[in-house]
Amino acid sequence: MTDEIDRVALAERAATAGSEVAAEGFRQGLAVETKDGKTDVVTEADRNAQRRVIEEIREEAIEDAIVGEEEDELKEVPDSGDSWVIDPIDGTNNYVRDLPLWTTSVAAVRDGEPVAAANISPALDEAFVAGPEGTTLNGNSVSVSEKTDPETFAVAPTIWWDFDHRDEYADACEAIVERFGDMRRLGCAQLTLGMVAAGMLEGTLTNVDPNPWDTVAGVYMVRQAGGTVTDLEGNRWRHDSTGLVASNGGAHEELLAAARSIE
Repeated sequence: MTDEIDRVALAERAATAGSEVAAEGFRQGLAVETKDGKTDVVTEADRNAQRRVIEEIREEAIEDAIVGEEEDELKEVPDSGDSWVIDPIDGTNNYVRDLPLWTTSVAAVRDGEPVAAANISPALDEAFVAGPEGTTLNGNSVSVSEKTDPETFAVAPTIWWDFDHRDEYADACEAIVERFGDMRRLGCAQLTLGMVAAGMLEGTLTNVDPNPWDTVAGVYMVRQAGGTVTDLEGNRWRHDSTGLVASNGGAHEELLAAARSIE
């Protein structure tokens, strides 16, 4: 596959197929397992949804690398060649609590840069898709918020702070409520980034090193919707960056200041 439009279509098909598998298990009392900690949870639906996404991708992109959260797929994005970044259920903690704030995420990447993305949230009946022509929500073009006054902003801390970093979590919340109009925390990084892209939130931030499956698709959506995404230094965000600051661009320096104040 060489055409980016084709990759947009495949990303959407694959994410939709995986989300359908995940939706079958939602609110069905699935057994919950833990991986690296008490809140790092996984279900059989995560694994089955990822397998389904990969099946769909492999029908057209046989040789491309696969980066996926579950099982033995790659855990880092290659800096050269074509790859796909998958999160079968971003927001698994919401999923197992019967909260509808979760999404199946697929991003197509070329030489380390995303070129297509889809985040499908069946429990919300929402489909965020991004490609060279912009970002859409349920087929309608969207763009970032036009607000420029930080006191009118809704900003979300994102990515999870482990128990030995709860002081940083507290710092992040304090930094947001001191600088902006209000705070949200959704427990689903990809959905949060999609909401920044669609103008529902003005920004999101973290100081941790985020995983590519939690971020790459949503970052591309924000950029294609006219937003700004950087690392903590204000440099253009990459899949291997430290921290993540995404905004509508209206007061990005204020978002950066908040993220940098986390210690």
